[in-house]
Amino acid sequence: MALSPTDVTQLAAVDSARAARVLSEVRSARLSGQRAPVAPRPVIEQSWGRMLRGGVDPEYGSRSGLLSREEVQRRREATALRHVLPVLREGLVSVADVAHHIMVVADEQGRVLWREGSSPVLRRADGLGFQLGADWREEVVGTNGVGTAAVARRPVQVFASEHFVRAHANWTCAGAPITDPRDGRLLGVVDVSGPLETMHPATLAWVDSVAKLAESRLRELHVAALERLRAVAAPVLAGLGGRAVVVDRDGWTAAVTGMPYTNRIPLPKSPSAGRRWLPSLGLCALEPLAGGWLVRVAEEPVSGGTTRIVLDLTQPRRWSVTVSGGAGSWSHELTPRHAELLYLLARHRTGRSAAGLAEELFGDPARTVTVRAEMSRIRRYLGELLEHRPYRFGEDTDVEVLLPADTGDLLPHSTAPAVRAARAAETA
Repeated sequence: MALSPTDVTQLAAVDSARAARVLSEVRSARLSGQRAPVAPRPVIEQSWGRMLRGGVDPEYGSRSGLLSREEVQRRREATALRHVLPVLREGLVSVADVAHHIMVVADEQGRVLWREGSSPVLRRADGLGFQLGADWREEVVGTNGVGTAAVARRPVQVFASEHFVRAHANWTCAGAPITDPRDGRLLGVVDVSGPLETMHPATLAWVDSVAKLAESRLRELHVAALERLRAVAAPVLAGLGGRAVVVDRDGWTAAVTGMPYTNRIPLPKSPSAGRRWLPSLGLCALEPLAGGWLVRVAEEPVSGGTTRIVLDLTQPRRWSVTVSGGAGSWSHELTPRHAELLYLLARHRTGRSAAGLAEELFGDPARTVTVRAEMSRIRRYLGELLEHRPYRFGEDTDVEVLLPADTGDLLPHSTAPAVRAARAAETA
């Protein structure tokens, strides 16, 4: 009887050995260019394609060396993941230990910063190189619950020979990305892993739910920090005339005076005191405050001219837009959705309607509400550089798109029909 990819996943819950044999046949057929008995799941098929294009060794992968204990500790202290480690431990470790799993937390670069859980499984993980300080990116160790979840930007379960590297075929893992609720930036991945026989189809939903709890905790911490900054801002703003705003270090607004309230003011990537040009406000004076910045809006007009916009999509997980003009230069890191939308607009300089963008993004022209909401957020930092009715870059802008060396790796997380078609056209 023919099996579908979904059937194989269900089969693994009741007969992991048989499911593993089927997936081993699928992997062997895919690597040899033959017809597979079952098509791999789309997220696995896409990952395998990246591995083949990147030249990852399907037998052993590679290891880039462990970070030193000092570097692991430095990264632990620098990452926002440290604030949610108690949430992850409470939600995952006790159950993982009983179920013969381990919990692994990696940073945005795929480096393992914490491992906890079953002692025997930890020892088995050591044999795979799944150790503290290890580099678990896709391009290093192949398809896996840490690296693939980071690239796809969604929860991913990898079972048996769905791992690209054969040495990992006796392993199962389920990972979910954790993003910064302030800007959508990837902070890292939480993963639950174990030997093949410990696989359970509900593990992915469990890990994803705990990752979302961690993100909720980060939101609570951000709100509390803004409240503290608001208390600092009140007496400062009370003594000022003109337009001014107090923001945290990421540009989120704590208080304003003399101007409408906006949730966030895009700041330079590395802000410093002095006169700076901000895309949403123009020429401003920045002064440091405890926990943020006082931004005073200057009244002098800023000269116009052609503005250059560079959309950088070359990195697998870090996309950005850089704007340069007579008033200065600034960069903004993009969320996965904003990277998709700006890429689509760069391809259509004459503009796209909300329905047209929805068709290219979701394959459904009716999903205009989502598109309009996201475009509104983009205009908060691009301002007048992005026009609407239809949505398009302004006429006085030069737009350049920097693509990956292999365009098959364009926005690898994206399932947008237009992006998938662009990847397929370039790799055909």
